[in-house]
Amino acid sequence: MTDPWRLEKFTLPGGLRMRIARAGQGDPLVVMLHGFPECWYSWRHQLRALAPYCECAAPEMRGYGETDAPRGVGNYRIGKLVDDVAGLIQTLGRKRAVIVGHDWGGAVAWATALIRPEIVERLCVMNCPHLAKFLVNIRSNPRQMLRSWYMLFFQIPFLPDAMLRMRGAAMVAGAIRSSAFNKAAFTDDDLEYFRNAFRHRYAATAAINYYRALMRRDFFAKPPADHWLMRKIGAPTLLIWGEHDVALGKELTYGMEDLFTGPFEIKYIADSGHWVQQETPDLVNQYLKEFLGLLGA
Repeated sequence: MTDPWRLEKFTLPGGLRMRIARAGQGDPLVVMLHGFPECWYSWRHQLRALAPYCECAAPEMRGYGETDAPRGVGNYRIGKLVDDVAGLIQTLGRKRAVIVGHDWGGAVAWATALIRPEIVERLCVMNCPHLAKFLVNIRSNPRQMLRSWYMLFFQIPFLPDAMLRMRGAAMVAGAIRSSAFNKAAFTDDDLEYFRNAFRHRYAATAAINYYRALMRRDFFAKPPADHWLMRKIGAPTLLIWGEHDVALGKELTYGMEDLFTGPFEIKYIADSGHWVQQETPDLVNQYLKEFLGLLGA
């Protein structure tokens, strides 16, 4: 069977040139945001599953693959990443979209729903905690502090960037496979695709700059009462969580109900790790179809 996606490049209103995997047509538009250290290809199973029902767009986030990688930590702040999502939706001729995000893409999805709620029709996040919950836990939960050690390591200049580039980004493949609960979910070809997303010299620095921008300014100071992080989400929201996540504890998902004014639901998946949409794609696809009202369509 031929894969349904086509790879296209667009220039967003802000000037960023972004490569996107597109599939399907019709309503709704589903925008899928990948995490670290991946690319659009992490949504291959979901593109195949949803393309018969609706339009799907899985971009390579700024700095990854064939998307532009602007120099400088400031170009990877949350506000810039949210602007990319809004610009993509506008460029595709839409006013709103279903936003689906995993890992760092999940962080951007949460932020988009908080900063630009008018463009979010529905929200689905996978293995990324609500940013307000993460802020509390990274400052008070010793277990999560230990799990997040790499965020501190990434603040070191040059060294982590060089390590990520070594041997054709071999660390990318090693990190994904070693932290997966269902290791058979990734073929050697799959991991090679993710390594290729780092073949441009600045790509490793760009990906790590997400973490640098977060810790330097965006996130680790206590936000004021009128900060966007203190808002509540009105869009219907689904959180999908693989329970064997080595980087993010399940406790980050507890007590979230007060963060929403709209419907909110959590689906835990017991036999998956952090890479949930790739480790258990059939179940994730079922949950997405139910959430989008596509079953029986």
